[in-house]
Amino acid sequence: MIIERIWAANELRNYHYVVACGETGEALVIDPLDWRACLERARQRNWTITQIVNTHEHNDHTAGNAALVQATGAKVLAHQRAAARIGGVDKGLAAGDVIHVGRSVELECLDTPGHTLSHVCLLAHADGPALFSGDTLFNAGVGNCRGGGDPELLYETCAKELAGLPHSTRIYPGHDYLLNNLRFTRHVEAGNQAAAEWLRRSEHVSAEQQPILTLGEELGFNSFFRLTEPGLIETLRQLVPKLSARPSPREVFLTLRELRNSW
Repeated sequence: MIIERIWAANELRNYHYVVACGETGEALVIDPLDWRACLERARQRNWTITQIVNTHEHNDHTAGNAALVQATGAKVLAHQRAAARIGGVDKGLAAGDVIHVGRSVELECLDTPGHTLSHVCLLAHADGPALFSGDTLFNAGVGNCRGGGDPELLYETCAKELAGLPHSTRIYPGHDYLLNNLRFTRHVEAGNQAAAEWLRRSEHVSAEQQPILTLGEELGFNSFFRLTEPGLIETLRQLVPKLSARPSPREVFLTLRELRNSW
């Protein structure tokens, strides 16, 4: 499996991904807002784009579909319950579906509601696990729920679906929010030295050059996975006095998400 990360260089800080089979040259594009950049990268590598996957229905992930389909004839795949809102979807996806790219790439669909009610992440098992997480999981953070989502569902997705993946899983998010998310971690968990170190290492690195991080690394500095940390809970109780003395992980997650909305 070959993965090309493409930086859109826009205000929303989108990432797109071209995933290719090294044996056949077939390729799949994930969330091609900047469809021209995706097409150009595939042409540079002599790949043939045959499929497009939208992780969810938001326009900054789907707006390039029609033009890329016109240029390549690719089929569009998306969550079965988001297909009507996206339009032009050839195949609806459900949990457990496997997308094949050429002979060597298999992407397992995970049903990951929260950012929206109909969101898929793609989990690759070959060449070490890799997760294309759309707007569910970002480096050092998680997606907001203001565009038709549900923070309770996002908690369930993160705690029960994503946290249990292998620590070696590489994370490929839909946007680059690393620096702001690390600064938020420092705000709510000042003693988090992993966050401090990654902030020091990353603050002068362009989005195009940011490293691909793993779930194991996320567990060290992503507050949304650190829901029982005493220092985090102490700070949250100072910031949100109504938080109970011994909050559940769900309470901590929801409090974090609410704080991040206005931070």
